[in-house]
Amino acid sequence: MSLNTVRHDYKIAKADREKIHKHKSFLLWFTGLSGSGKSTLANLVEVELNKQNISTYTLDGDNIRQGINKDLTFAPEDRTENIRRIAEIANLFVDAGVVTLAAFVSPYIKDRENIKKIVGAENFIEIYVNTSLEECERRDVKGLYKKARAGEIKNMTGISAPYEAPTNPDLEIKTDDQSIEASTKQIVDFIVEKLNTSYE
Repeated sequence: MSLNTVRHDYKIAKADREKIHKHKSFLLWFTGLSGSGKSTLANLVEVELNKQNISTYTLDGDNIRQGINKDLTFAPEDRTENIRRIAEIANLFVDAGVVTLAAFVSPYIKDRENIKKIVGAENFIEIYVNTSLEECERRDVKGLYKKARAGEIKNMTGISAPYEAPTNPDLEIKTDDQSIEASTKQIVDFIVEKLNTSYE
């Protein structure tokens, strides 16, 4: 952090923005292997929230890496920096009063703990999209597993790089034996009370 900067506090706070949106704001963090269904679920959950007039924004791993994080590789230190930047961006969205959905492999526990520190534990909901490696490889939507098995991709989570599963997620979604519709409903039902849309 630069020694020549001073944080400026503005008169309008998160609570004021939430009042305008008529609901609480927080971060829904979807973590899991590539192909587990994180982005699909985030997309469908956002659709359901939109139907309820909830202000939302989704941050997606592939999309972010094509823009603000296009300078980063998939090496461990760059993965950590990738997640740190996303957490800071998500924190701004949450402060703006927007329910923020983030779909990222985010394979390291320490990085996900750092997200919680950045946005605040009270604003962080960790959703573990628990899909077996076998199922993710069967889907292989992007063809990444095939390339990783052929040695064409290095640092592929689940193949040549580790995935540290959450030990105590706020919500665990098992997509191997549950439909996408049921999974979406499970998430929406879980967060409905936290939204607290009773603002007048």
